[in-house]
Amino acid sequence: MGDKTMSRGAVRPSDDPTRGRQEHSYAPLAGLSHVAGPPDPDLSHQTLPQFLAETVARHGDRPAMVAPHQGVRRSYDELSADVERLAAGLLSLGLGKRDRLGIWAPNCYEWVLTQLATARLGVILVNINPAYRTSEVEYALNKSGCVALVMAERFKTSDYVGMIQELAPEAALAAPGALQARRLPHLRWLVTIGEAQTPGMLRVSDVQAAATEAFLSRLPGISDALSPDDAINIQFTSGTTGAPKGATLSHRNILNNSRFVTVRIELTE
Repeated sequence: MGDKTMSRGAVRPSDDPTRGRQEHSYAPLAGLSHVAGPPDPDLSHQTLPQFLAETVARHGDRPAMVAPHQGVRRSYDELSADVERLAAGLLSLGLGKRDRLGIWAPNCYEWVLTQLATARLGVILVNINPAYRTSEVEYALNKSGCVALVMAERFKTSDYVGMIQELAPEAALAAPGALQARRLPHLRWLVTIGEAQTPGMLRVSDVQAAATEAFLSRLPGISDALSPDDAINIQFTSGTTGAPKGATLSHRNILNNSRFVTVRIELTE
C-alpha cells in the first residue's frame, strides 16, 4: 500500500463523530499508510453493567425503551429491574461467564433485556439472524457452542419453535435444562419469548421468576469482576462466499460503537 493510501481500518473525515466540532489532520503519519483519528472524545472504559447503572442513577424515571408492537413502555428504573431479574434467573440455570447463549428473535423488548442481562453475568450473547433457516441456525448454535437459546415463537413465515423441534426432537421428552440433542450437542436450555408453554422449554417469564434473593445478591460481585475487554457478543457474517464467521465483541466494543453513533447523529439526552 502506498504511503499516501489510507489503510482499510483508517478513519476518514466523513466517519469522524466529532466532525464540525474540531479540526484534525488526516495526513499519513511519518510517511506510513496508517491514519489515526481524533483522540476526543475519549473512549469509554466501562462495562455495560457499569454504564447502565450510571444511566439509571441519572435518569431513572425517564423513558428507557418503548416497544409499541408489544405495548411495552419502561423507564430506566423499570428496565434495570427487569434486567436484574433475568440475569439472576439465568444464573439460577447455571449460566456464567464465557458461556454462550443464543438469541433468535426480531426486534423486541426481550432482545434488549437478554443482551443486558447476559452482559451482567459475562455470558456471551450470540446473535442468530431472524431469517435463518434450519441448517443455518444449526450451524450457528454449534459453531458458537451455545448452551442456551432464547427465541421468539415465530416471525413472519418462520416457525422458530418448529425448526428447533426439528433439530432437537429430544426436547419433547426432556426436562428443561436436561436436553441432550444429537444435532445440537452443546444446547441444554430452550427459552421462548411469549406465554405459550412448550414441552422441554421455559419462557422468559419463567426464568425471571427463578430470580430469588440468593441469586440477586450474587449479581454485584459477578459484575464487579468483569473487564471492559471481556467478550459479551458474537455476530455472524452473512456467509455469502462461504460459511458464516463469528466476530466477537467486548463491552468496550459495543458501548463505544453506541456512544459514537449517537454523537455522530447528534442525539441528546
